Amino acid sequence: MRTLVALCALVAVALAAPQQSQDYRQTVLVKETPLDNIGVDGYQYGYELSSGQAHQESAHVVNHGQENESLVVRGSFTYVDPQTNVRYTVNYVADENGFHPEGAHLPTV
Repeated sequence: MRTLVALCALVAVALAAPQQSQDYRQTVLVKETPLDNIGVDGYQYGYELSSGQAHQESAHVVNHGQENESLVVRGSFTYVDPQTNVRYTVNYVADENGFHPEGAHLPTV
């Protein structure tokens, strides 16, 4: 009897476990821009996955050697909402004034 209860409990736990999306498990790299580390002045890289996700980014140093030296990063990332299958893209700039995202789906101030 204990064996039957244990077996039923094991089957219940297995059935209740979250299932992964098949698309997620089959995601492959479609395109890659290799990391281009151009030394102390900046970098750039990017990739795109078969799931629709993508990310591109580049950066460069401004005011090099000065007290207010900073890194300015520009880029974009794209993702697909798994519930609606809608693709969203966010463009951004991150600089001495903070992170500034823009996207058609984002609220504006």
